Formats: sequence, C-alpha cells, structure tokens
Amino acid sequence: MSFHLPSVVAIVLSYLVGSLSFAVIVSRFLGMADPRSYGSGNPGATNVLRSGNKKAALATLLLDALKGWLPVFVVRQFGADFGMAPGIAAMAGLAAFLGHLYPVFFGFRGGKGVATAAGALLGIAWLLGLATGVTWLLIAVFFRYSSLASIVAAFFAPAYYLVGGNIAWPLDRTVLVSLIVISLLLIWRHRENMRRLAAGTESRLGSKKKD
Repeated sequence: MSFHLPSVVAIVLSYLVGSLSFAVIVSRFLGMADPRSYGSGNPGATNVLRSGNKKAALATLLLDALKGWLPVFVVRQFGADFGMAPGIAAMAGLAAFLGHLYPVFFGFRGGKGVATAAGALLGIAWLLGLATGVTWLLIAVFFRYSSLASIVAAFFAPAYYLVGGNIAWPLDRTVLVSLIVISLLLIWRHRENMRRLAAGTESRLGSKKKD
C-alpha cells in the first residue's frame, strides 16, 4: 500500500485527535484532581472512576471511545474521494490509539487506550467492536478486573477479525496488521497490571482511591 499526502494528513490528524487526553480535560473542567496524581496514575476512565465521580468517568469513557471511532469513520466515509486505500481507515484508528498512549499535548504521558481502541474497532466494523466489547464485559462482570478484561479482549480482537473475515467484513492485510499492533500495545501497556494480578494486589472495578 503506497502512501500519499491525503493519507499522511489523515493519519497525522488522527494522532492529534487521539492526543486529547479526556481524563485530564474532563477532570480539569469539573475541578477534580488530575487522574495522573492518584490511583494507578493512568489518565483513563477506570482511574477516573476511582475518584468516586461516575459521571466524570462515563464522560471520559465516551469521549475516549469517540476519538478512536471518529477518525476511522471520517476516512471510511470520505477517504476514497481523496484516493485513500481502504486500510488507511484502520491506520487512522491506530494513529488515534497511539495518540492516546503518547499524547503530544500532555507530555506523551497517556493512558492504556482501551476505550480508544474500542472506538476504533467499532469504526472498522461494528460487529467486530461489539464482539470485542462483549468479551470485555463478560470478563469484567465475572472477575471485576478491568485490566484482565482488557487483556483478554485485546487477545481476541484480531482473532475475531480473522474468523469473521469474508463473512461479516472483507479481510484486509493492513487492517489485520493494525489490529495486531493495537492488541500487542494494549497488552504491553497492561504489563504492570499483569504483575499485580499474579500477586493478587490488582484493584477491582469500583474501588476508590486510598487517602
């Protein structure tokens, strides 16, 4: 797949959109503590939930998912008019995800990217996003560990794409590679959580920050 100027512009803009750390933005807007200063220190919806403000956590979750979905949707809708290959939409989702992990506007100190990845998956194929989201929900409900649910969902996302390929959606090598990169980075960003899970010290969903 060859890159040309419109594709590069779309990918760069997607990264910049992904760099909007809504956990920090929402917390500042509501006069709350910076989510990087308590709990896991992760600027994401799960850590914002530890503040006890469920509305702030929900807003963070939805906005983080939106910034993963929007670039994919825009490229899918209008990319062909600018000569973009179909796989560029998935790369835009990957760029938004990387922006969340390493946000240029917030000192490259970002979150783990679960909601943003979920939004990108929904943009690529809503059934793929739904299957991965249900996987996350089942693990989260039964085990009450957001990190474990995220790791399991990340593992299954590329598998779901391959299983549903040419049935629910056309298989595309660029999309598959983008999904694998997102999944590997998600798992890598949860490496400390995996250590805590093994040690039995990982925080469960709904637990508040300690004084």
